[in-house]
Order: sequence, then C-alpha cells, then structure tokens
Amino acid sequence: MTAGHPPFWRPDIHADRRPALLARNRIKAALRRWFDERDFVEVEAAILQVSPGNETHLHGFGTTLVDDAGAGHPYYLHTSPEFAAKKLLTAGECRIFDFARVFRNRERTALHHPEFTMLEWYRVGEGYETLMHDSAALLAEAARAAGATTLRWRGVEANPFLQPERLTLQQAFIRHAGIDLLRTVTADHDVDRGGLAADAIEAGIRVADDDTWSDIFSRILSERIEPHLGRGRATILCEYPISEAALARPKPGDPRVAERFELYACGVELANAFGELTDAGEQRRRFEADMDEKQRIYGERYPIDEDFLAALAQMPQASGIAMGFDRLVMLCTGARRIEDVLWTPVAQPGRGGA
Repeated sequence: MTAGHPPFWRPDIHADRRPALLARNRIKAALRRWFDERDFVEVEAAILQVSPGNETHLHGFGTTLVDDAGAGHPYYLHTSPEFAAKKLLTAGECRIFDFARVFRNRERTALHHPEFTMLEWYRVGEGYETLMHDSAALLAEAARAAGATTLRWRGVEANPFLQPERLTLQQAFIRHAGIDLLRTVTADHDVDRGGLAADAIEAGIRVADDDTWSDIFSRILSERIEPHLGRGRATILCEYPISEAALARPKPGDPRVAERFELYACGVELANAFGELTDAGEQRRRFEADMDEKQRIYGERYPIDEDFLAALAQMPQASGIAMGFDRLVMLCTGARRIEDVLWTPVAQPGRGGA
C-alpha cells in the first residue's frame, strides 16, 4: 500500500475495501458479456516482450530471458498489449479484446500504479468513431454493474448515461486556454515551438528554456484543459496533432491532426484510441524519433520490435483503444485512489509484502 496507509491484508481494511472489489468483478463480468454479444474474441497477450513500447515518457520493467543454452536475452514486461494484439489482427482476427495486466515504471500516484489492468479492444475495417460509441456504451454498462448512477472523483461528478461531449484539441485549447493550437502545427508535421511558447507565456503558463513543443503542449493540456473535461458528462477529446499520436494515422482532410481521441470523466483520462497507423516505414520513423528523445531526456532507449513492424506492414485497416480498467472501477465506486480497487496492490519499496 501507499506510504502512510495500513496493509491491505488487515481484516478491517479488507472489509472496507471489499465492496469496491466485488463491484470490480461485476463490472468485468458485465463488460465481458458486452463484448461477447458483439462477436468479440477475448485474447491474452504475452506479458514478456522484446520491447515494452517506444513512447518517449513510457518506462518499462526489464528482465532477462535465459534460453536452454544458458544465454541471457533482455526482455521487458509489456506496458500495453498493443504490439501483440496487432499481430493477431494481421493473423486474421477481426474483433478482439484483452483484460491485460500491464506494467509501467516510475508511475505511482492516486491514478497510477506499477501494475494495473488495461482493457484493450480492436475492430478491423471500422473507423475510430465506432470506438467513441463503444466507450460511451461501456461507461453505462460499468455504472449499471456497480449500481452507480453517477461517476465521482475528488468532488467532480459525471452522468455515465449521457452521450459524451465531443471536443477537438483545437476547440479545447481555444476555449480553456485562449490558444490557437493548430497555428503552431504545419501540414508536414513540423511544429512551431517558439509560437506555442509565446502563446503559453501570454496565457500565464510557465515555460522553461529547454521545453520542447511537446512539453509545452502537455503542460497546457494538464493545467488548463484536463480539469475541465468530463464534468457533468464524459468528454471525448479528439484530433490530436500528429506529433502527439505516435501510433495513429493522419485524419483525412487535415494532415496536421491524427485519428486519436481520449475519453475523460470527472477530469480523469480513461481511454486512449487510434485509427491505427499501418505504414511500417512511418511507424519506424516515429519510434526512432521518440527513442532519440528518450535518450536525450532519460539516457536510455528501448529496442524496436522488428517482428511488430513486419506484421504492421501487412495489418488491415483497424481502430483500437486502451481503457484504464482500474480507473473506470474507481469512478464507478467513488474510490479515492487506484489502490482501493486493486485486490492486492504492489508493495511499496521497503514495505515487504504490503
């Protein structure tokens, strides 16, 4: 458990936590039924992978696979089932979902945990707008299973039965920060760091000399945009700049933005969706650029899964989405932090089997 909190195995603590944990089970069963009724196949992605993912600020857990000759090979616990799931789409699966246990290092807050459950699903031949409808339906299914009429977190509420508001990044930046975001993005995917920095400073947002365009974008998003999202009803925030959508294809009609959306409720990010990129060469370029940036910032980089790129070159057009299942349970049960809805939270360093 988190420092300062008693261990989860104390009977009195477990008694307090148990109603939310049982709700978690009901929600999972209800969502499984929802997928089954729509001809989805449940899959189980291997946790051990040659790459944990290639996003700049994503940190994996490393381990060593020892083969039968005694030689060691670096492997990682996956941060998402995405690479494995897309290989299954190339293999011929058309509608799949996975309640995947995933692992992310350097992440432990009220909304983050080193090990958590990600609900990920894919639709071959269907656009990412379909995933928007899926997300709204699953919010309602989860709330019904938990016996909740309202989603709650830190005093903010949202009605899970209302259709989500749909808002583009451009609209959100103008509405909540007074910034014309796309003025600093070009059709060839270049960005104007100086222009966005000037706009941010004028809006009263701190900008450091070594901040990149992406750093400034993220700070505006977290400080000025996200607190306003998912109030009263869920929000679908869509059409991210290409530079902020490493695995998404460009949106037809505006090459500055990608087919990416995120689902928010009560100011909490619940899901991240893409119209999936299938250009393996472009995907390699993005991965290498992200790893160069990771090397610059953190002094490390992760390998690229060549088998994934080979499969991606043959993958059919598809859309995919990852939802933080534990966060969904939190909002449905009114839990204060993610550890309140995990059956056995990961022990804190120095706390033994907390």
